[in-house]
Amino acid sequence: MKIVQLEYFCAVSQCHSITQAAQKLYVTQPAISNAIRELEKEFSVCLFTRSKNHLTLTKEGELFYQKASALLQTIEQTSSQLYDIGRQVAPVRIGIPPLLSTIFFPDLFIEFNKKYPDIPLELFEYGSIRAAALVNDDVLDLSFVNMHFYDIDKMNSYQITTDSFVFCVSPEHHLANEKEISIGMLENEPLIMYNTDSVQNTTLNALFENIGNKPNIILHASQLYTIKNFVRNNLGGAFLYSSLLDDDSGLVRIPVIPHIEQDIGIVWKKGKYINNSVDKFISFTQKYSHTKFVPKQTETP
Repeated sequence: MKIVQLEYFCAVSQCHSITQAAQKLYVTQPAISNAIRELEKEFSVCLFTRSKNHLTLTKEGELFYQKASALLQTIEQTSSQLYDIGRQVAPVRIGIPPLLSTIFFPDLFIEFNKKYPDIPLELFEYGSIRAAALVNDDVLDLSFVNMHFYDIDKMNSYQITTDSFVFCVSPEHHLANEKEISIGMLENEPLIMYNTDSVQNTTLNALFENIGNKPNIILHASQLYTIKNFVRNNLGGAFLYSSLLDDDSGLVRIPVIPHIEQDIGIVWKKGKYINNSVDKFISFTQKYSHTKFVPKQTETP
């Protein structure tokens, strides 16, 4: 039995598909199929019931998955502890949604590097929903997120600030002179929305659904530069965090009614050993947020 075989088996168990597991792990499908076949042969057990395009754990497979998951978690935590013991500094793997990166980075990165020059940071851009899932899967150590997703209570969290949406259009847009705007006023309006792994997208779609409207989305985007360019060229309107627009005079910002507030913070996995580097980054971010943002703490022990 090899660790990599257990990793492949657990990935297939979670995805119910060798194809999806291979995409998630960036390996070939035959490599995963061979690993599972070798595990089944070594332990004389059938791990999956196979049907078209879907794999389901057998009763023995479910027990095997519980044991394998616990073992992999122990290995990951032990590795972190050994890094600390050996004083080898593992990089802190940080998820950050593209729009939030504009708010927090590079300033936070620069200040942290000044204080802890020997601790490397690795940044990965994902939407909040995807990033939180990767934290729970131990792919990331922590992530900055929009905290309005349904299973936030299953994670450790620290609220950094609260922001709100404004609706942005070009000065030539026919709604540019409105003093405030509601979701109902945007029926059939061309909109630039976020990617499907973002909490903002989920929040806004729910608001449209509540009034029985389907948004007229012309683009799903994640990069602020792209969104602003579409808006400036009067191709559509977009909901943006108000803090992203403090120095932008090229867009008209219209308050949204009712007010849509969004809590922003960091999340990390519950019950996981936090190595010294990750702990320092969390503590630094908490202190940094008190100097730059209105402090609002909602940490879950």
